[in-house]
Amino acid sequence: MRHRLATLATCNLDQWALDFDGNLARIVASIKEAKRQGARYRVGPELEVPGYGCEDHFQELDTIQHSWECLAELLAGDATHGILCDVGVPVIHRGVRYNCRAYLLDGRVLLLRPKLSLADDGNYRETRYFATWKRPREVEEHGLPPAVRAATGQAACPIGDAALRCEDAVLAAETCEELFTPASPHIALALSGVEIVGNGSGSHHQLRKLHQRLDLMRSATAKAGGVYLYANQRGCDGGRLYYDGCACIAVNGAFVAQGAQFGVTEVEVVTATVDLDEVVSYRGGIASLQQQASAAPRVPVISMDFRLCHDSEEPVLATPAIEPRIHDPEEEIALGPACWLWDYLRRSGASGYLLPLSGGADSSAVAAIVASMCRLVFDAAQAGDKRVADDMRRVGRYAEGDAPASAQALAGRLLATVYMGTANSSGATRARASMLASQVGADHLDVRIDSAVDAVAALFATITGRTARFRADGGSAPENLALQNIQARLRMVLAFLLASLLPWVRGRAGFLLVLGTANVDECLRGYLTKYDCSSADLNPIGAISKLDLRRFLAWAAEHLALPELAAVNAAPPSAELEPLRPGVPAQVDEVDMGFTYAELSLFGRLRKVARCGPVSMFQQLLALWRDRSPALVAERVKAFFHFYAVNRHKATTLTPAYHAESYSPDDHRFDHRPFLYNARWPWQFRHLDAMAAQLEAQRAQLPSEPGRLRDPSEVG
Repeated sequence: MRHRLATLATCNLDQWALDFDGNLARIVASIKEAKRQGARYRVGPELEVPGYGCEDHFQELDTIQHSWECLAELLAGDATHGILCDVGVPVIHRGVRYNCRAYLLDGRVLLLRPKLSLADDGNYRETRYFATWKRPREVEEHGLPPAVRAATGQAACPIGDAALRCEDAVLAAETCEELFTPASPHIALALSGVEIVGNGSGSHHQLRKLHQRLDLMRSATAKAGGVYLYANQRGCDGGRLYYDGCACIAVNGAFVAQGAQFGVTEVEVVTATVDLDEVVSYRGGIASLQQQASAAPRVPVISMDFRLCHDSEEPVLATPAIEPRIHDPEEEIALGPACWLWDYLRRSGASGYLLPLSGGADSSAVAAIVASMCRLVFDAAQAGDKRVADDMRRVGRYAEGDAPASAQALAGRLLATVYMGTANSSGATRARASMLASQVGADHLDVRIDSAVDAVAALFATITGRTARFRADGGSAPENLALQNIQARLRMVLAFLLASLLPWVRGRAGFLLVLGTANVDECLRGYLTKYDCSSADLNPIGAISKLDLRRFLAWAAEHLALPELAAVNAAPPSAELEPLRPGVPAQVDEVDMGFTYAELSLFGRLRKVARCGPVSMFQQLLALWRDRSPALVAERVKAFFHFYAVNRHKATTLTPAYHAESYSPDDHRFDHRPFLYNARWPWQFRHLDAMAAQLEAQRAQLPSEPGRLRDPSEVG
């Protein structure tokens, strides 16, 4: 007996918020490619018509109208003929705005399926723009807008929570967040007999996150059987997030297809041929599923005259299972921010990046990420991606018929680096910056800014009649800090000047975007000067921890062929803003901050991910730091919250950063907290001190078990 074999397609699309022309072109290209690969069902990303990241533009009727105009154009052509297309689009129904999946076939709208659960945490604010469909298993009529009526003659279509029945299969939709919810729709759909679930998603990259997504899909299809198609955006669609693709297809707990998680190609289509009768067999082997399905409420089904499966005489086989690819975090850092930078660069109108390169770990990591970007772009162009090749020539201002001979040559066009040294800078950092720039291929400048620093210091002396001194020369703490900040802020001024005029100096048109280099731990602690080199156009490492950056440098030294990164990684981090004097220890970041980077990373996760205030953070750390006394733990917690509070205002000026870490202090989108605190935290610290004192007293009474700490819940 011939089984029901169906070829299905999902995709990664590099959509751009409000780029209706480009978005529609990419949708059409994905449908054509799905057809070429023999697919009869295609699912695309969430809100792929306007782009997921429109944010408050979703509240504008223009956005909804233009989205329907795009759908009308899509329906008026032949793209949807012979293939069922599942397209993400915003819809206003009865005056309520919904995030919908639109099922299209042969120039008609078969069903609008609104999202049942919205994402409203982390970087997501969907309830600000959309409502959920609150009538499960109900369908009603939706009047189609004039653009669609004019293009197709269709006046209305169903809208609601329903499935579609082809002649030989039943399928339905799930949208992004619904996969992550405790009561995911795919369970009810499976119990109702749905064999194929398509998920159009807008899921962003975060380090070490992909396995969660894959585990949910594997678990969903292993528990209840079925075919699961996951589509996603891939790229920067206008903000801090990078949507990381990884379109995939799972069947009965195993993956049969997976697209790339990162890449610079705009359209990637992933297909697999699946045996739907294997789904029936798999479900029939689970007795409890049979019993629950027999009693489960039925999802409304809309029938259509369309065969999804191949004809019996077609020589096709089911796609075998594969083991999905999950990148190591070091690879994620090399690829995710690099792709984000490329999308931003090619869509911004800029002609490259300007990087203040200090020879330290953070700026060197950014240089390595840009080198990775150039490699990805060059390799894609060499592989025949015309879109990437055209963008590369346009952004790099290459003449017609001209192109770079290597990724390093491309970096010479797209990246300018500048070492801005002072009398306090070391020869070692200067040499490392120069060598790394050479290995990357960057256009490098080595300049001294002492004359500008001295001029500002002299101007202050003229105004006030006082001369500020460094701490090493007997100056006070305010003097020492002010003299450091002069250097840092002048570097920002010079960086933006060079970014504006360096292309002109080199005889080329355009301008450069300045890259920032502050990592997430320093941003969290406030260990940066307001409006210094941390102030830039973009920061690709602003939500990456120092620990991860260190591991990335070691990885990139080998895998990106940048051996100088090994020397960078071996050097102790230092701002090099204070002079070296005999008998005075050299400036070291961790000493200046009063914390190790490992401590800051832990504090950040407890503050944001575990949602801890001072007291609950103290309780958590007691269990983690059992070798430290309660009094010492309390002092560390109080010190962290003090510096976090007094420096929180700096978060309001942080450079827009690539989002990669769950404890990012980015004030603009991700971390909504005050920036003016009572930094003494009197109530919290008083309670914390009392708990620490009680625990210290308990320790003193347990001489035979000096390392034992009672559970904080035992303390009254």
